[in-house]
Amino acid sequence: MLLAALPALVVAAVPRHATALDPEGAFRQAGGLAIYLAVVPAAVIRGHPPEHTGRGLHGGAPEGRYIHHLLVALFGARTGARVTGAGVTAVVHGLRHMPEARIALEPMTVGGAEAYGGSATLPARDYYRIEIEVLRPGSAAVKAVFPHRHFQP
Repeated sequence: MLLAALPALVVAAVPRHATALDPEGAFRQAGGLAIYLAVVPAAVIRGHPPEHTGRGLHGGAPEGRYIHHLLVALFGARTGARVTGAGVTAVVHGLRHMPEARIALEPMTVGGAEAYGGSATLPARDYYRIEIEVLRPGSAAVKAVFPHRHFQP
């Protein structure tokens, strides 16, 4: 009887805002694009050997506390083909710690494919809204919003 009730107890114990924070994960579909976002601590990049793809990104990972690397990959929503040659900007809004920051994401190669990346300062224990803006020649601007919660002490 207790084993049968356990899944319901686990679901009930999870705060509602935690499950609703980002039900879609790090993927959004907008304007005919499939947009993926990864937020990686810069220390991870600094800790890789020099020959690792990404170690020399954008002049290397900056030093400092709370520095993260934003990585965006773009695909055609219908075709699944990688989208290249776009202008990509991240607009980061923090609930508590920071004013809006606009970060131009630079083209980069990850695993032999083009992606876009740049560094952002994300102080700990805050909720963020990261807007990704994509400009492609001959197309309307596309925006996708990703919530991000940062727990690093």
